[in-house]
Amino acid sequence: MNKKERTQAVLAYFQETMGKTTTELEFGSVFQLLVATVLSAQCTDKRINQVTPELFRHYPDAQSMSKAEVDDILQLIKSVSYPNSKALHLSQMSKMLVSDFNGEVPSEMKELTKLPGVGRKTANVVQAVGFGMSAIAVDTHVFRVSHRLGLVSSRAKTPEKVEAELKKAIPKDLWADAHHWLLLHGRYVCKSRMPDCGKCPFTEYCPKESLLK
Repeated sequence: MNKKERTQAVLAYFQETMGKTTTELEFGSVFQLLVATVLSAQCTDKRINQVTPELFRHYPDAQSMSKAEVDDILQLIKSVSYPNSKALHLSQMSKMLVSDFNGEVPSEMKELTKLPGVGRKTANVVQAVGFGMSAIAVDTHVFRVSHRLGLVSSRAKTPEKVEAELKKAIPKDLWADAHHWLLLHGRYVCKSRMPDCGKCPFTEYCPKESLLK
């Protein structure tokens, strides 16, 4: 089975079994989605969902968070990974949203990635989930699963290159769904250290030797 056939088979399975899906992060607005996604870097969604209700109770929007002291934000997110840098980013990001974007989260990649703490992956999540745009966010799960299943070439050594190859291989109207499908498969089945191959529906055509890399 070549890469194109494998990709089609993987997508067909996910479409049939998972259908439309979305992030496991909990939020009430595009701003809150942005904050939660920034916090989720190198941290579990479960942990973020434990932290954000109290954070959003104090600071539900950019205007309120922009007025907060960094230490006040830090006290509310101190159980997440890298809390000091994330607290600073949230403070700076909120201030920029107020000063440059009238308190609203922009939808364009160029503007999103100007915000402190917002890289391409986070921007893609906000575009896909917050604005319903066609985008593929490549996090560690998507990167790993794409390589293990042979959906991308060995030349795709960066998230940006994986994103570019996936966009060429996957129909545009499935980009956002494909991100979540691959992410969830990586989170719960094709895990980093101990992939649960016994629960994987793709073992018949998974390039198993890639699991050793």
